[in-house]
Amino acid sequence: MKLLVVNGPNLNMLGKRDKNVYGSFTYNDLVKMIEDWSKKNGVEVEIFQSNHEGEIIDRLHRFDFDGLVINPGAFTHYSYAIRDALEIVKVPKVEVHISNIHRREEFRRKSVTAEVCDGQISGLGVYGYILALEYVKKVSFESKD
Repeated sequence: MKLLVVNGPNLNMLGKRDKNVYGSFTYNDLVKMIEDWSKKNGVEVEIFQSNHEGEIIDRLHRFDFDGLVINPGAFTHYSYAIRDALEIVKVPKVEVHISNIHRREEFRRKSVTAEVCDGQISGLGVYGYILALEYVKKVSFESKD
């Protein structure tokens, strides 16, 4: 089983962004937390980050994973291209956001990508990634039976 975690634009800047919104975790801290979860659970996890919409779409189009956790970053609010790519991907998938997008600026409250995911986790900090991974792992295992 292989799970894919996709991080969109500016997530590589965690630790440098507004700590009141995103916390003090750096991107390397996030990667280590996911890698530790992967080892503990015996599940292969690939972590992919890009600031470019087309690169994210190309990665999704490889279809070499059994479950997906995606934080599309700002693409959440307007990328119909990523939305369409997510719709094509027929694996368990969860959209995750570190901050609560529903308590932020008006333009950040709408997600065009969440409706083609199984669910959305928003506002639980980096721990939302772990919850999302637990879900996609469980559902991916169940679908293999």
